[in-house]
Amino acid sequence: SPYRVWLSEIMLQQTQVSTVIPYFLAFLRVFPTLPDLAAASNDAVMAQWAGLGYYARARNLHAAAQRCVAEHGGTLPRDVEALNALPGIGRSTAAAILSQAWNDRLAILDGNVKRVLTRYHGIEGFPGLPAVEKVLWALADAHVQHVPDARLADYTQAQMDLGATVCTRSRPACVICPLQEECVARREGRIDDLPTPKPAKALPEREATALLLRDGQGRVLLQKRPDTGIWAQLWTLPQADSGSDLQDWFDAHVDGSLDDADALPVLEHTFSHYRLHLQVLVQGVHGLRQEHPGLRWVAAADLPSLGLPAPIRKLLASGAPPARPKRRTMRGAPPSPESE
Repeated sequence: SPYRVWLSEIMLQQTQVSTVIPYFLAFLRVFPTLPDLAAASNDAVMAQWAGLGYYARARNLHAAAQRCVAEHGGTLPRDVEALNALPGIGRSTAAAILSQAWNDRLAILDGNVKRVLTRYHGIEGFPGLPAVEKVLWALADAHVQHVPDARLADYTQAQMDLGATVCTRSRPACVICPLQEECVARREGRIDDLPTPKPAKALPEREATALLLRDGQGRVLLQKRPDTGIWAQLWTLPQADSGSDLQDWFDAHVDGSLDDADALPVLEHTFSHYRLHLQVLVQGVHGLRQEHPGLRWVAAADLPSLGLPAPIRKLLASGAPPARPKRRTMRGAPPSPESE
């Protein structure tokens, strides 16, 4: 169905098929139709997406489903311009949906197809550059014109599968590739050089401190992240860039003390644009000074129903035992990863 094609296309962006399959099946069990997804709460959608990463995909998926219900009768629109106008759907994704769901003659250009085309035609330059991408789109458009009418959906899927399983980033299986005879990269011995990699840039390192606070019932305090930024709209541990900022937040919202908080080993998590070193402090507290809509106490049994960042979900699932007790106050910066 168009809905399933759309869901699979979004999940497969920047994520391998083997990783996506269980998430795809679980997502469909909870949201079997587009209207079901549109009617769901943000927390319910994020809970099903938790672990796949790149959470903007889930937010856009949910928003697009709601737009489809409001503007397109509860179904995906049938033309490429209307599809392209939906949140999270670009030119290639729109073409993939229309081609696979309705057998339309439209070229696609995802990461796998870019790799196949750059090697097959010997195209140099990082494929993400506008000038190179323009050339690749022209080639993709030219190739799709020669596909029989009845096989357009098959052709679209075949391109993606060829890049994902044969013309892979490393150690491509050229010996079984159906395009090996005419492949410029193979003929000229440039397979390892193409596609031209993105210029390397060292990831910035950032430090932050988070609080794992438990009340007398053993519940964990979670905070809703803002609508934009890292882990947007997910529930996670209260966090700040500096210990003093987090101490100020704690004093304003929580009834308790952090003077004898236990420090866990520094948690490291890599995002696409920086590496985070997160110092988590564990402490029992009396409760909140007053109710707050962005804060909630959550029992362990209720954690799976919330959208949590993967590293935080893993931490809480482990029971988060204290590492070695540390007597410390929050005034001042958190310890560096090296000192831990």
